Amino acid sequence: MGVRTLARAALPAVPGINLLPGIRKVPAAQFQGLSASGPPTPIDARHVAAYSRVCGFPRRDTVPVTYPHLLGFDLHMEIMSSPEFPWPAIGTVHVENTITSHRPIALTETLGATTSVGAPRPHAKGMVLDFVTTISSGDEIVWESISSYLRRGRVDESAEPGLSLPAPPEGRAVWDLPADLGRRYGAVSGDLNPIHLYPLTAQALGFKRQIAHGMWTKARCLAAIENRLPDAVRIEVAFKKPVFLPGKVAFGLEGDRSSWQFALTNPGDRSPHLVGRTAAA
Repeated sequence: MGVRTLARAALPAVPGINLLPGIRKVPAAQFQGLSASGPPTPIDARHVAAYSRVCGFPRRDTVPVTYPHLLGFDLHMEIMSSPEFPWPAIGTVHVENTITSHRPIALTETLGATTSVGAPRPHAKGMVLDFVTTISSGDEIVWESISSYLRRGRVDESAEPGLSLPAPPEGRAVWDLPADLGRRYGAVSGDLNPIHLYPLTAQALGFKRQIAHGMWTKARCLAAIENRLPDAVRIEVAFKKPVFLPGKVAFGLEGDRSSWQFALTNPGDRSPHLVGRTAAA
């Protein structure tokens, strides 16, 4: 998300400016769904290497399982920034992410991406919009994801609360996360949301200091177990409490190659930052 896209995403949340032509959003009642596609693009091996360094993946001749999310994220922001999308991107929170990787993707491939979002569904804390992304290599679908974004609002007690695991695995490995992690991940992912960058920019949006990207936490967990995942795999995570930077997180893991449960928790009170599970696809 570059500076221009960030501005387009932020302006609809500014009172007064959000009424201007070209910025004003359509009413939610008129929303029937949107989609966006990107042209087939060769994988940039140097960019993959930079992403792998930030997220902890080893260098291989295939891309990390979370890497195609970057192609989808650009399309998410294109849709959210559109006047035809009723809700501003600022204040929309990524709460769940599911990835289905059908096979490893080689560095030499050319990938196309398509994302679509339909009407929101009820959630225990408001409503959720599911952005469905498909990544193709030629005519073959090689990777899919669902990114679920929460818009807080009227509570619906009957709605599903989202992904839940019986108990997060106990964190045994403690990772130290530096203050500049959000800036480093933002530089390779394109997600330059101010909540991830500096204390002052995060405080302006209601956080005590900058927080880690949710998709970095997912990527870092999978980097720790990537050699134990099947080639075709489904990975579900729920993002719980934010990870403040700098800070410490504890990584926990249970299961076997057929199914893993993993979590990032606070080393002090064991409250969860992320819970997830994998299964063969």
